[in-house]
Amino acid sequence: MQVNGVVHQKVGKIVERKGEGYMKGQLILENGMVFEGKVFGETGQDVVGEVVFNTSMTGYQEILTDPSYYGQIVTLTFPLIGNYGINVEDIESNAIKARALIVKEPAKLPNNYRCEMPLSAYLKQHGVMGLKGIDTRALTKVLRDVGTMKGVITTRSLTQKEIKERLSNFSNKEAVDRVSTAEKYELIPSGEESCHLVVWDFGVKKSILNHFLERGCKLTVMPKSATYDEIESLNADGLFLTNGPGDPEDLPEVAQIVKKLSQTMPIIGICLGHQILSWAFGGTTTKLKFGHRGGNHPVKDIRKDRVVITAQNHGYVVDTLPQCMEVTHINVNDKSIEGMAHKTLPIMSVQYHPEASPGPMDSLYIFDEFLNVVKGGHCD
Repeated sequence: MQVNGVVHQKVGKIVERKGEGYMKGQLILENGMVFEGKVFGETGQDVVGEVVFNTSMTGYQEILTDPSYYGQIVTLTFPLIGNYGINVEDIESNAIKARALIVKEPAKLPNNYRCEMPLSAYLKQHGVMGLKGIDTRALTKVLRDVGTMKGVITTRSLTQKEIKERLSNFSNKEAVDRVSTAEKYELIPSGEESCHLVVWDFGVKKSILNHFLERGCKLTVMPKSATYDEIESLNADGLFLTNGPGDPEDLPEVAQIVKKLSQTMPIIGICLGHQILSWAFGGTTTKLKFGHRGGNHPVKDIRKDRVVITAQNHGYVVDTLPQCMEVTHINVNDKSIEGMAHKTLPIMSVQYHPEASPGPMDSLYIFDEFLNVVKGGHCD
C-alpha cells in the first residue's frame, strides 16, 4: 500500500514504515486511557511498568541509567529529547534501568562533540522500547490529576483481559535486589584518603560515588543482602545508605540493621536511604500522588535559611518524622520533608539528589556536610 509516496506494509495488526523503522504503538493506562504514538528503539515485547513523569530539560541518559527508575516507564515533559545524543561518560550505571521511555519527539540528528550514538540506537542496544509522538504534557496532566498509574506499551491489539493480566502481574517489590551489586567491591580515591565509608548499595548512582571519591573517601560497596556482622567487621568511619527504587516499607530487615548500626557508627543517606532511616527510628513513609522527578524542585535548607534548586527522583516521602529526628530541609512546593538529622547521634539524610547529575549544582555542599558528620562534626 502506498500513501503520500511512502510504502506501508501491513504485518498482522502492525503497520511498518519502510526505511524508517516506523511502527504504531500505544500506551494503555490502568484507568483505561490510551495514548497512541510510534515506537522506536527496541520494538519487540510489550512493556509493563509504573508510568511517571520527569520535568528535566536535559539529562535523559542519566535518567535512563539511574537505578532508582527500575520498573518505571519514564515520560519526559520537555518536547525535544536526544539533541546532544548519548555519551558513555555520563551514564549512571552499567545499563538502562528504566522500563521504557516516552517522548514527544526524539532528535533525529544529535549534534554535540561528546555524542557517541543517538538516543534511538542506545535504546535499541539495551533492548528498551521508546514511544514517541505522544502529547507528553497532556499525559503529565493526567498523571498529576489521577496519580501515578501502571501502564502497558504495546504494538499489538490487546484484549481487556490481556491488559488486566499484564497490569496485575506487574510488581516492583524486588527492585532493590535487581539493581544492587551482587558482590562487595572497593573504590580507592586517587589522592589522599580522608575516611573509609561503607556504601550500602540499594541502587547507587555512579556520580554519587564519584563525589565521595573526589573528597578522598575510600568506599567499600556492599550488596543489599549484607548483614550487620559483615558491615560492622569492616571497621569503617561511617555508613552511607544509597538511593534506589521501590517502597522503603518493603525493606524492614534493612531498617532493623540500620537501627543497630546507628549505635556504633555515623550514618548518612540519600533518597531511599533517607526513607530507610525514618523507618529505622520509628517514622513512616507514604507514597506521593505523582512523585517528585525533575531538576527544578525548590528546597529550603532551614539551618541556612536559604532555598536551593534540586534534582529529585522519588515516589515516597517521610510523612511521620521520628521523635529523635529534626527536620533540616523542606520542599517549598508541598512542604514535604526533604532532610533530617538525629538530635544526638551523628546521623543525617536528604530526600533529594545533591550529586547534581544532571543538575542543578546548588546542593553539592551536602557532601561536605555528610563528611563533617562522619568525622564527628555537625550537619550545620
